[in-house]
Amino acid sequence: MEKRRLGKAGPEVSALGFGCMGMSQSYGVPGERNAMIALVRQAVERGVTLFDTARIYGPFVNEELVGEALQPVRDRVVIATKFGITPTPDRQQVVDSRPEVIRESVEGSLRRLRVGSIDLLYQHRVDPAVPIEGVAGTVKELMEEGKVLAWGLSEAGAQTIRRAHRALPLAAVQSEYSLWWRQPEKEVLPTLKELGIGFVPFSPLGKGFLTGAIDQKTSFEKSDFRNIVPRFTPEARAANQGLVDLLRSTGERRGTTPARIALAWLLAQAPSIVPIPGTKRLDRLEENLGAAELRLSPDEVQEISEAASRLQIEGARYPEELEKRTGL
Repeated sequence: MEKRRLGKAGPEVSALGFGCMGMSQSYGVPGERNAMIALVRQAVERGVTLFDTARIYGPFVNEELVGEALQPVRDRVVIATKFGITPTPDRQQVVDSRPEVIRESVEGSLRRLRVGSIDLLYQHRVDPAVPIEGVAGTVKELMEEGKVLAWGLSEAGAQTIRRAHRALPLAAVQSEYSLWWRQPEKEVLPTLKELGIGFVPFSPLGKGFLTGAIDQKTSFEKSDFRNIVPRFTPEARAANQGLVDLLRSTGERRGTTPARIALAWLLAQAPSIVPIPGTKRLDRLEENLGAAELRLSPDEVQEISEAASRLQIEGARYPEELEKRTGL
């Protein structure tokens, strides 16, 4: 698979990574552990080298799964995890990036991932109570101790990115980005290009919607996060079907699937973009990875971009309370 470097300060990784969260939470019933370990290893066999997890996924069990799966191939992969969201006894989540909490989080992640150092450590969400320069200072200490090799931010705004990068160069910023969530194009992507920082889009397939496998009649498991996402109401799904139709028609011309077109469009946006689609199924993994071999022409990229821009996307991407944590 093609390799890409995450900015000036980051590691070289496969053009497509693997987002592991959905194996343990958010998208219906978690996958059977041994099957998910096998799937992660199958991804490695197919050339994937970037695997994304976080302490809060599960909580904790996703890091354990990823750690066990990747231990035999540790020298071939880049593992990214996150600090900054702490689970509470009543299963709530608290944003917290105090120095002692960062250190506790990193020590736990090292243990669960079975590694001596974390390749890429993200602040999961910006903590308004802790200046980003202070967060960078704690991460710098962890780097000096050899426990962290590179760092990044998740869902941060342009000004926070600049402040963080001045304090300690960032390897990557992670945010949602796809044809149905293009907000990063306004400020974040130009900032990253200027500063030489990599970009890792999560939910690059619109939480499954852009695959074409979901329509207004689709029902989700009771535990599925999409049940509370405004963009996934039946009415919003019906209103947003035009975007899937665009991807499907483009895919038919190229003899491929909507998912591959959506991922290929992302890959064409910049050479330092590394999407991290996730799945619990081998057939979906292979479909996603096929996008790395698909080259859209500049005219095709422009045509898709302009056609998508003419569509009015309905529904917020997060419930209001979760959206408040983003773009700070």
